Amino acid sequence: MMEEEELEFVEELEAVLQLTPDVQLAIEQVFPSQDPLDRADFNAVEYINTLFPTEQSLANIDEVVNKIRLKIRRLDDNIRTVVRGQTNVGQDGRQALEEAQKAIQQLFGKIKDIKDKAEKSEQMVKEITRDIKQLDHAKRHLTTSITTLNHLHMLAGGVDSLEAMTRRRQYGEVANLLQGVMNVLEHFHKYMGIPQIRQLSERVKAAQTELGQQILADFEEAFPSQGTKRPGGPSNVLRDACLVANILDPRIKQEIIKKFIKQHLSEYLVLFQENQDVAWLDKIDRRYAWIKRQLVDYEEKYGRMFPREWYMTERIAVEFCHVTRTELAKIMRTRAKEIEVKLLLFAIQRTTNFEGFLAKRFSGCTLTDGTLKKLECPPPSTNPFLEDEPAPEMEELTMEKGDLDQPKKPKAPDNPFHGIVSKCFEPHLYVYIESQDKNLGELIDRFVADFKAQGPPKPNTEEGGAVLPSCADLFVYYKKCMVQCSQLSTGEPMIALTTIFQKYLREYAWKILSGNLPKTTSSSGGLTISSLLKEKEGSEVAKFTLEELCLICGILSTAEYCLATTQQLEEKLKEKVDVSLIERINLTGEMDTFSTVISSSIQLLVQDLDAACDPALTAMSKLLLDTHSLKMVLLDLPSIGSQVVRKAPASYTKIVVKGMTRAEMILKVVMAPHEPLVVFVDNYIKLLTDCNTETFQKILDMKGLKRSEQSSMLELLRQRLPTPPSGPEGSSSLSLLAPTPEQESSRIRKLEKLIKKRL
Repeated sequence: MMEEEELEFVEELEAVLQLTPDVQLAIEQVFPSQDPLDRADFNAVEYINTLFPTEQSLANIDEVVNKIRLKIRRLDDNIRTVVRGQTNVGQDGRQALEEAQKAIQQLFGKIKDIKDKAEKSEQMVKEITRDIKQLDHAKRHLTTSITTLNHLHMLAGGVDSLEAMTRRRQYGEVANLLQGVMNVLEHFHKYMGIPQIRQLSERVKAAQTELGQQILADFEEAFPSQGTKRPGGPSNVLRDACLVANILDPRIKQEIIKKFIKQHLSEYLVLFQENQDVAWLDKIDRRYAWIKRQLVDYEEKYGRMFPREWYMTERIAVEFCHVTRTELAKIMRTRAKEIEVKLLLFAIQRTTNFEGFLAKRFSGCTLTDGTLKKLECPPPSTNPFLEDEPAPEMEELTMEKGDLDQPKKPKAPDNPFHGIVSKCFEPHLYVYIESQDKNLGELIDRFVADFKAQGPPKPNTEEGGAVLPSCADLFVYYKKCMVQCSQLSTGEPMIALTTIFQKYLREYAWKILSGNLPKTTSSSGGLTISSLLKEKEGSEVAKFTLEELCLICGILSTAEYCLATTQQLEEKLKEKVDVSLIERINLTGEMDTFSTVISSSIQLLVQDLDAACDPALTAMSKLLLDTHSLKMVLLDLPSIGSQVVRKAPASYTKIVVKGMTRAEMILKVVMAPHEPLVVFVDNYIKLLTDCNTETFQKILDMKGLKRSEQSSMLELLRQRLPTPPSGPEGSSSLSLLAPTPEQESSRIRKLEKLIKKRL
């Protein structure tokens, strides 16, 4: 019974002590041990076998049992001590929890006391700062009131002083005071509803109006519109009045400037009236000399009277330009019939020089949008033949041959006064255009006369055909006209000049180049196989002499030079004209004319070469007879040199006849004309039974036809080729008619072996 109870106790104990793997792992980490008894998978049998591995070790069993019992006793003591120590743990825990709750209650009480004290402190601070805020607001309002009162005092005193100084014409003090009064008045914009403030503002406006009228009256008195100017220099009163005008309404300043400039130029209008002799174009220098003297006189007498930022000197010059342009336009309309080219160019030259003088002297800041068209930089040009433009003087320009080929860079206009006066000459530039038309006509006539007098250029076998000198002279004159006209105008006159250029480029091509080409009795239609192989019986083409050939080469070189230079001329003209007129510049027709001259010259040279090659080409027209002779020789080849005359083998004869017949058919197709196309293609299909596109392509190459012509003929051949019948019969018949290249090669090799054997 005791043993059974012990076993049951052990089983119950083992069941209670079965721990989860996580708990067992935690215990091992906290209490590491190497004792086998502490292992979770402890096995008593293995442990005993470890203690008593052999029978001899059983002799110490009593000692081992005593040690185990001692260990068990110690474990029991430890367990008992631990269990007894845990009897008072629950009571101690409850006591500690009660003490913690009491401490928390005491803490909450202290926090509440602190919060109540903080609220009381905040209330005290608010009560203290409430009075301080009121004091701050009062201080700010008081400061604003004091400042406003000071401004009001200053404004009231300033208005009184301003009115008094205005009556005494103390403009120097008024200039400083008026600016201050206006600045102070800006602070009272939000108080304009107050009658007193509004009244002061109206008094300031009235003072400004009175000042403006008074200053204008002072200038009118000093510089009356009628009569002479007051002798002596300007007074300090007017100088200070200008400072006041800077502060007043801008219209006052503009009125002063307008009246002063008008009075200053009144003498000019009298001296250069339309009925005066000095008003005409031949005396135009006197106009510009007069204004230069007036500008110097102004600087000496009135330079310090007007503020520098008014730019009075430049304004006088600009107004002079406007008046001069109007007066010149009026007098030129009246006396238009008296305008000559030299006179017009003289006036334009002097005018552009004066505009250049203005550009050096002034910045052009006073030019309004309506004065003249603002200058714009030209768009970047892709023309590789650009060069720096010459100086604006209208002097005689010289240019060597090929001068237009020099590289140029676009030059942006930098003269803001360009055209401010010279625009008036643009309506009369038709005189210049008509003059250039006449001059170019005379130049072409002189070229024709010189060519007839001097004759064709001398032959030069080293250099070939030289360019005619008249060509360079023509384009030199063209450049001179283009530069002059572009300086006069970039509008419609440039288009008119371009039309003149086109006219005389065509005349030069017709009269000088095409008109002097040697005449022939017949013309060549171009070199083709058919024409070369065609017999020329009873017809002789005239051959050119060495001088005529040199003339043709010279005209050819000249036409090529004219073609290239005309293209450059078109690009330069497009750069010179306004952007809106670029599309109207087109010299394509003239370039086509020179291309026609080039084509005619080449055609004449080819015709001469054709005539020179005619004997050899006539001999070549006998290829068919040579083919027949070669065929007979090949047929007789097996018996040549043999004492016994015997007939050639049938296979050999068949190969020779077939091969030479094919060669004869190909020659017939080559020599046949290729037009009309349908007849030529049908003839090819008829003569060559094994016709295909590859053979046809080679025949077309032999005829010298271009690829563009061949494409249409090849397409026509594909359309007209008979469709081979389908099936084995068709393929067998096709193979009999058209042997493959391998078969042809095999037959030729057999023929070669036979010939070598016989020889």
